[in-house]
Amino acid sequence: MFDLTDDALDSKPLIEDVQRHGSGALVLFLGVVRDENQGRRVRYLEYEAYPSMAAKEMRKIGEEVLARWPSTHIAMRHRIGRLAVGDTALIVAVSAPHREEAFDACRHAIDRIKEVVPIWKKEVWEDGEAWLGGRPAVQPGDR
Repeated sequence: MFDLTDDALDSKPLIEDVQRHGSGALVLFLGVVRDENQGRRVRYLEYEAYPSMAAKEMRKIGEEVLARWPSTHIAMRHRIGRLAVGDTALIVAVSAPHREEAFDACRHAIDRIKEVVPIWKKEVWEDGEAWLGGRPAVQPGDR
């Protein structure tokens, strides 16, 4: 399951897609619209995408994850359109026999989504708006 939708996101189908009897860990990441960014009050976000290319790139990320962590199962879904504060923009679900590989694979997928998937985010504040670029979850020096 690697796709985009303009409907509200529900984690249950992604969890069901990755759950396996041999998986002792299931990591679920929800990217949620926050009410503040860099000192500015966020009113809402707008996501646009090149849908067919975005889904293709998400599948490639899934293949990368499976090549690097072969015992994992992964699903991801990104929402597009207008999202209010508190809405979920991204869900990534990863199951694995052990937690370390599930967490590592999930983090890798999130970082790669932000790097390569053609999805663009416009942040609308009380006093303006801007299209923002993605940023990996872990920056050099964060560890």
